[in-house]
Amino acid sequence: MFAAVSHEEPDLPDSPLHGGLRPAVDTELRGSITPTTIVAGVIVAGIMGASYPYMVMKLGFGPNVSVVAAFFGFVLLVGADLLLGRKHYSRWQNNIVEAAGTSAAQVAFMCVLLGAFDILGRDHASFKLELPWYTSFLWLTAACSLGVLMAVPLRRHFVVDEKLPFVDGLSTAETLIVLDPPRDASAEVKRNAYAAAKAVMIGVLLSGGFMLLSSGSHLVGLVTSAWEGLPEGTPMPFVIAVGSAGTYSLATMGVGVAYGLLSIGSGMLVGFRVNASMLLGGIMAWVVAPYFLIRFGVLASNPPKLEVLHWVMWPATGMLVAGGLTALALRWKLLVTTFTSLRSAKISGGEFPIRWVIIGIIVCSVALCAIQNIMLDMPIWMTLAAIVLSVPLMLVGLRVLGETNWGPISALSNMMQGLFALVAPHSISANMVASGTTGTIATSSEAIMQDYKCGEMIGTKPRYLTIMQLLAVPAGALAVSLVYPTLVHTYGKVGGEGLPSPISMKWAGFAELLEQGISALKPSAFDALIVFSLLGVLFTVLESRPKLKKFVPSPTGIGIGILVPFSVVFTMFIGGIAALVWERVDKKSADLYMVPLSSGFIAGEALIAVIAAGVLFVAT
Repeated sequence: MFAAVSHEEPDLPDSPLHGGLRPAVDTELRGSITPTTIVAGVIVAGIMGASYPYMVMKLGFGPNVSVVAAFFGFVLLVGADLLLGRKHYSRWQNNIVEAAGTSAAQVAFMCVLLGAFDILGRDHASFKLELPWYTSFLWLTAACSLGVLMAVPLRRHFVVDEKLPFVDGLSTAETLIVLDPPRDASAEVKRNAYAAAKAVMIGVLLSGGFMLLSSGSHLVGLVTSAWEGLPEGTPMPFVIAVGSAGTYSLATMGVGVAYGLLSIGSGMLVGFRVNASMLLGGIMAWVVAPYFLIRFGVLASNPPKLEVLHWVMWPATGMLVAGGLTALALRWKLLVTTFTSLRSAKISGGEFPIRWVIIGIIVCSVALCAIQNIMLDMPIWMTLAAIVLSVPLMLVGLRVLGETNWGPISALSNMMQGLFALVAPHSISANMVASGTTGTIATSSEAIMQDYKCGEMIGTKPRYLTIMQLLAVPAGALAVSLVYPTLVHTYGKVGGEGLPSPISMKWAGFAELLEQGISALKPSAFDALIVFSLLGVLFTVLESRPKLKKFVPSPTGIGIGILVPFSVVFTMFIGGIAALVWERVDKKSADLYMVPLSSGFIAGEALIAVIAAGVLFVAT
C-alpha cells in the first residue's frame, strides 16, 4: 500500500508512465495560489461541473474525474506557460487546479437529487416542490461549502494520523507526478508523460466528434433496423411470443447497442465483473422480466417500456438499498474505530486556520437554514437536525471511503430517508430535502479528503487545496444549476431513455415507498423487491470474501444494470471486453494509454452533450 508522506519521496509503484522511477519531491514547493491557478481552476471547475450531470444521469453512477481534471489542468497550465513564455508548471499547481475540478464535480453529482425532485413532481400528486436555477444554486453552494469546511478538521486524523489509503487520491497523485517528471528523468519518461496527456485530448476529440456526427442517437436498432428491413409477413425474430398471453418486442424494450464513446470509455474503466453484472441486470429487466410479466397477466401484451420500468425499478431499488446497507453493516468495525479513535485524535485545521473554519460553518449553516426555510418551506429545526446528522454520516462515509474506496453516501442517505420518515411522517418533501441536505454535505467532504490525500503524497499545503475547493463550489453549483434544466429540455425527462439516472429513481422511489407503504406496490412488485433485497444482502456478504468476490455478481452492478437503458449497458460491456483484450495483447501500452484515453472518451461526449443542449435550449 502507498505510504502517506509530506515532503519525503512518495512510495509509488512502478508504472510505464514514469518508467519505474520514484520521483523525488522538490524541496521548494511551488503550489501557492496564483492568478493563473485561479483562472485555470475556475475553468476546470466549470468544465467538470457542466459535464458531470450528463455523465451521472447517463451512466447511472459518478465516475472518478480527478484524473480527468488533472489532465485538463495540465493542458491549461502548460498552455499558459507557453502563452506567457515561462516555465512555471508544477505538480503542486496542478493539484490545486485539479482540486477545483473535483470539488465542482462533487457538487454537480447532486443533480441526482434534482432529478429525484423532478420524478416525484411528475409522478406524485402531493409533491409540488420545484427548484428554479437560483434556488438550486444557493442551496448547493451553502450545503457543499459546509461539507468542505466540516471536513477540514478531520484531515489530520484520517490522512496524517490514520494514514487511510483513499485510493482515488493516490491515483491522482501518481498522475500528477507522471505529468511533472523529475528533472533527471529519462527522455522516455518525459515522452510518456506527454503521450498520456495527448491520449486524453485524442479521446476528447474522438468522443466529442462522434457525438456531433451521431447527434447522440441510439442504435437500438441492431434489433430495430434488422426488423424494419424484413418484408411484411416475415416471422418476427425479435418479437417474443408469450404463449397465448401475447408478445413483446425487444426493440420496444430498447435491447441493442448505443452510439457513443462515453459508454465505451466507462466500460473500459469499470472492470469486467461489474460490466458483466450490469449486463446480467439488463437482460433480466428487458428480456426476461417482460416475458413473465405478460405471461402471468401483470402487464398486457406489447407493453410500453415505461410500464416495464415502473415494475422493474422496485427489485432494482431493493437490491441497491439492501446491498449498500449490508456493505455498511459488514464494516461495523471501521465505524467503531472511527468514533473511538476520535477521542485521542489530533483534530486541527492543518494549515487552514481553524477560526476561519468555525466562522465559515456558522455562516453557511445560517444561510442554509434561511434558504431552506424561505425557498423550500423547510422548518429551521429540521435543517439544523439535518446538519447535525450529517456529522456522523460524514465520519462513517470518510472512514469507509478511505479504507475501501467505496463512497457509501447513497446507502447512508437512504438510511437518513428512513429516519426523517419517522421525524416527519407522510411528508415526502421534508424527507427529500432533509435527506438531500445530509447527503450533499457528506458527499462534499469526500472530494476534499481525496484531494488532501493527493496533496499529502506530493507535498501540497492543505490550506491551498481548501481555498481552491471553496472557490470551486459556487462555480460547480452554478454550472449544474444552469446545465441541468437544459439537459432535461434537450434529452427528455429524468428516468427516461435519454437521462435514465437510476440513483434519482432509487431516491424518489424509496421516498414514495416510505410515505405510502407497501400498499403502493403491486403484489408481484413487492415480492420481487423482497427477493432482490435478500439477493442484495447475499451477494454483498459473498463479495466481501476476497476468494469468492470474482465469482459473485456485483449487487450494485445488477441494480444499476436494471435501471440504465440496455443499449448503454451493452455498450459498456463492449468497452469492458475491449479493455480486457487490450491488457492481454499489450499490457504495456494498456497501462500507458487506457486510463487517459478512457477519461477522454468520457469527457468528450459529456462536453458536447452540454454544449449541444445549451445551443438547442437558446435556439428554442
